[in-house]
Amino acid sequence: MQKRLKSRFLFCGRWLDRHVIVSNMEAFQDLIVIILCVALFAVMLVQLWGIFVAITNSLDYKELTSKIIFVLILVELFRLLVVYLQEHSIAVGVAVEVAIVSVLREVVVHGALDISVTQTAAICGLLLILGGLLLVCAKTPHMDCISASTKSCPIVHQGRTEINNELAFDYSEKCEENQHIL
Repeated sequence: MQKRLKSRFLFCGRWLDRHVIVSNMEAFQDLIVIILCVALFAVMLVQLWGIFVAITNSLDYKELTSKIIFVLILVELFRLLVVYLQEHSIAVGVAVEVAIVSVLREVVVHGALDISVTQTAAICGLLLILGGLLLVCAKTPHMDCISASTKSCPIVHQGRTEINNELAFDYSEKCEENQHIL
């Protein structure tokens, strides 16, 4: 009895290739992310128009500051989506930056004096945790870098140089052994 290949599975009496399905689903995900990027860009344009109207009509600094920081959050989210399209992985560092800016926006909008003591302690704890996570993300090499075979990753490039040096040394030893035989 023949075994079926691991890369195939049976569905409704037909053989379907898992790799084709996965690549089609990834393409569909990319399409969704592109639509989200376009929608996010449109929201940014609407918010910029709102900032322009707020500047020309009145000078409510709290509202104006809130809109400006919101546009900065949208820019960071746009950057997060672009990084996802390029690497097909979420950049945790960028997501943490967005979370930090979002928390700080809420503090600016509501005013630091209007927030209760428990909310202030919770915000401080959240900012400390997010800051620690950002520090860990900055110190940890990116997994795509480690799995990539490019010279831009210092870990992989250094490891490959050592492996190449060992292979060259092994080759030279074998050549010397073969010369002694002759």
